[in-house]
Amino acid sequence: MELLKVHSEGGLNVTLTIRLLMHGKVRDSLRKSREGLKKGETVKKMREESTARINISEGNCPERIVTITGPTDAIFKAFAMIAYKFEEDIISSMSNSPATSKPPVTLRLVVPASQCGSLIGKGGSKIKEMRESTGAQVQVAGDMLPNSTERAVTISGTPEAIIQCVKQICVVLLESPPKGATIPYRPKPASTPVIFSGGQAYTIQGQYAIPHPDLTKLHQLAMQQTPFTPLGQTAPAFPGLDASPTASTHELTIPNDLIGCIIGRQGTKINEIRQMSGAQIKIANAMEGSSERQITITGTPANISLAQYLINAR
Repeated sequence: MELLKVHSEGGLNVTLTIRLLMHGKVRDSLRKSREGLKKGETVKKMREESTARINISEGNCPERIVTITGPTDAIFKAFAMIAYKFEEDIISSMSNSPATSKPPVTLRLVVPASQCGSLIGKGGSKIKEMRESTGAQVQVAGDMLPNSTERAVTISGTPEAIIQCVKQICVVLLESPPKGATIPYRPKPASTPVIFSGGQAYTIQGQYAIPHPDLTKLHQLAMQQTPFTPLGQTAPAFPGLDASPTASTHELTIPNDLIGCIIGRQGTKINEIRQMSGAQIKIANAMEGSSERQITITGTPANISLAQYLINAR
């Protein structure tokens, strides 16, 4: 690869943006170092020494996105500093632990799904080559991250292995730009239970039910678009919700390659749809030779309508 050759000679200096997905604990270790430096000091030092732009997304979310932008050599320096910082935290935590073997450093990149095929390579050849040449473990998630067209790429190993692996990933991303528009992953706040009552949606916060105008609008929009409103009935805010309590069943088919978007990671999305719609939703097992999966929705007409709307929205 010509690009790889230029890179190995130290001449590759293209501006690139890499996104990292971090959990709260990990993010906080970036913001505040073990030596007790004030908040943000570690990131500030990384920005100055690497010359890369490093931003941590805001918001009350268990996950944050760390965006690293700059010439490739600045990105590699930033990644090296992050990987060594995480190793330092692991060593620090082990001093209070009976564990003897040091766990690997793990980073999760967020990569447009359209570029993941190039990272994996034909028959997995590229990802295998990366694992063997760097000593790092690399995994590309099968499902896209919620409400996005991006996937998580997990890299584990020693800081040195991770740095080499990130370099190879950058080369592949530069050689295979994203195809079409990318919908970036934006972490959501920790989900809270949702209930519907009297034409309103509420989220449960502690001991209180707080009105949620956005979910109420979504529910009303779903009802307006449904063919299930009983004929001759004047439509309330939730047509059929109180007037037609009789349960019925509706079936629809979904292509196999889209079922992951509906189920979500460990069933999070389908459980969310069940909770919001109030319907029972069963997804049939994949049939041999079939490219589709059958979904059975049971509930009142309003429940079914909302479930259908939410599934289509996914």
